[in-house]
Amino acid sequence: MDIKILYEDNFIIVAEKPPKMPVQKDKTNDLDLLSILKEKLSREHKVRNPYIGLIHRLDRPVGGAILYAKTKPANAFLSKELQDRNIDKKYLAVVCGKPETDQGVFIDKLLKIGSKNMSVVKDTKDAKEAVLEYKLIETTTTEEYGPLSLLEIDLRTGRHHQIRVQMSHHGLPLWGDTKYNNEFANKTGWSQIALWSYKLSFGHPKTKEILNFISNPYDEYPWNLFSQLTTNSEQ
Repeated sequence: MDIKILYEDNFIIVAEKPPKMPVQKDKTNDLDLLSILKEKLSREHKVRNPYIGLIHRLDRPVGGAILYAKTKPANAFLSKELQDRNIDKKYLAVVCGKPETDQGVFIDKLLKIGSKNMSVVKDTKDAKEAVLEYKLIETTTTEEYGPLSLLEIDLRTGRHHQIRVQMSHHGLPLWGDTKYNNEFANKTGWSQIALWSYKLSFGHPKTKEILNFISNPYDEYPWNLFSQLTTNSEQ
């Protein structure tokens, strides 16, 4: 399977993860991105077991830019940068409804429920602070779903299902989300969640140069409802 590579050198790979694909091997044993990239490196460099390390995660339904390290020192550096919140991750999301303000910050306490593979907003001692900033890009009206809004989301923390949980909690559930959007919970068939890893910015582990990458969503519903995205795809 061909994977779009946004950037690669001796230290890192920035790839575009297809929606529905796991970032690494999981209990489903479905084809995963890390295994594909590992096979690519093995074939190109004629190395039996090349090193590749996952720096951050994307939920399986989510597509877009993702960062892997090709050496253990690069992995250590970038993992520390992630922990120190020096890796800037921005997402595009289509939500049902329209936010009350054009931009804002949501701060909540999230509790992960492992048995259900879900998280909830709950202020308990085991809950972790979750912070995100959103900016409204465009709103359109649809016959079936009413108003849909395209948001840019700046993820300040990296909690389990964070964007999906917080947006739903604040009355703006993601289009296509069968876990946190009641509109889609009982729908038959597949609805691809409208969440995309749009921008990545970080310091290179060797040169320390700040690198910036952009990945645009596929030209499909509901992304193609928004003129801002269709204009970008034509440029």
